[in-house]
Amino acid sequence: MITIGIVEDDPGYQIGLKAIVGTQADFQLVTAARSVEEFTAQRASDLDVVVLDLGLRGGGLEGADAVREVVAARLRVLVVSMVSQEVPVIEAIGAGAHGYLTKESEPDEIVRAVRTVAGGGTHISPTVAGYLLRDRSRLTDREIEVLALLADGERAADIARQLFISESTVNGHLENIRNKSGYRNKADLTRLAFEKGILPRRRRR
Repeated sequence: MITIGIVEDDPGYQIGLKAIVGTQADFQLVTAARSVEEFTAQRASDLDVVVLDLGLRGGGLEGADAVREVVAARLRVLVVSMVSQEVPVIEAIGAGAHGYLTKESEPDEIVRAVRTVAGGGTHISPTVAGYLLRDRSRLTDREIEVLALLADGERAADIARQLFISESTVNGHLENIRNKSGYRNKADLTRLAFEKGILPRRRRR
């Protein structure tokens, strides 16, 4: 069973999200709130996914700050937003969101995104994915080296040995890459390396 929380201040859209959750036998809606503050007060800390509106209004936390607050509670966040502009997308992912959907997303995409995020993956709406992939310069030279070795199947300890740095430094670079790209697990990061043309060393020509 995938347990879900919703933080959405638009009554109509919240009803729509609840209806989508209700169509899936393995989804369970545990809590629905209109603000991060209300959500936090409900102490729903055992959720698999929190579907969070990036554009909350009402004087409380919103945007990237809202994402950080929920992520700090060790919860996985799937952002939904009317905004498909580059800066808010990157800020939300940088704040720790594990997925980003526009509110124009179809119900089946929302269901797929919830499953992916609950399973430890990352889901980025095709509408906004290009913002995270088009600018290779957002990664430093060292991050590119680390990502290439990771895509080649190397573990953090192996990467540290090859680059003559500590394993904790490698893990720091990997966390930076995750925050910049929105990709969290190794499979997603490997795909990112190939999408950006950052090929493993032994496969370069």
